Amino acid sequence: MKTVALTIAFLFTFIQSQFLFAQTRKPASAGREEYIEVEKNVKLHVIDLGEGQPVVLIHGWPLNNAMYEYQYQYLVEKGFRVIGISLRGFGKSDRPFGKYDFDTFSDDIKVVLEKLKIENATLGGFSLGSAVTLHFVTKYNGAHISKLALFGATGPSWKQREGYPYGITEQGATDLIKQTKTNRQQLVSGFGKGFAGQEGSLSEESLRWLESINLDASPYATTQAIKALGDLDLRPELSKIKIPVALFHGVNDKLCDFSLSEQLHKSIKGSYLVRFEKSGHGLFLEEMDKFNSELEKFARK
Repeated sequence: MKTVALTIAFLFTFIQSQFLFAQTRKPASAGREEYIEVEKNVKLHVIDLGEGQPVVLIHGWPLNNAMYEYQYQYLVEKGFRVIGISLRGFGKSDRPFGKYDFDTFSDDIKVVLEKLKIENATLGGFSLGSAVTLHFVTKYNGAHISKLALFGATGPSWKQREGYPYGITEQGATDLIKQTKTNRQQLVSGFGKGFAGQEGSLSEESLRWLESINLDASPYATTQAIKALGDLDLRPELSKIKIPVALFHGVNDKLCDFSLSEQLHKSIKGSYLVRFEKSGHGLFLEEMDKFNSELEKFARK
């Protein structure tokens, strides 16, 4: 009987101590959501780090928010709050059947920024993400943001059009879209190698890392997003942009020619163009220190 009483007393003391610990323990997290619902049954994965003036980053195709690994901690240490959003269909975000066009991507970003109560942010977009952010700014008249940074931009139009001899040809776009549906793995492998501006400017480890991120995308979203990019022509919209715009572009870019950013620079009043002389499409890795410091400088202006 005495043993039973001692056991009960021990259990009571243990449970009470656990209850008191639960009451007094301070949460280690900042209480931020890692997944944000943008519509019923669709959540986007968000990396949200740091405190201070917000910088919001949108990835390229078919990457996800992991691509900015070497920008996140740099910006946090410089006193910024940095937010990376994986578009629907990419990375850890949901990948529902439906639309993967630029209205959808822009609407999703708007919901995320509203739910996070983000204002006066610097919004950055890489490659296809540059078209997403340009579309967002023109559709929503710069809501929630005060500056726009475009990295390795796809231009006002990724595809050549009448009176616009820049970018990929119609046949080139058709072939690329077909390859997303017939040999996506080979496409991604070649695409990753095309990031380097010069031989050896990206390590084998970096190339494998980029390939793994690219392969993590929904195959359906991969196809639909690049088809939507081919249909997008933002030239008539550029005059609506009234906020400061910075253009970062590798001079040796094999995937999005430097001329695409030059066309944006000519068309967006007050924009400025930063040349990355040693880089191709992978400027955020090839000239990481310059990329990070130039982004910090622009965000502080």
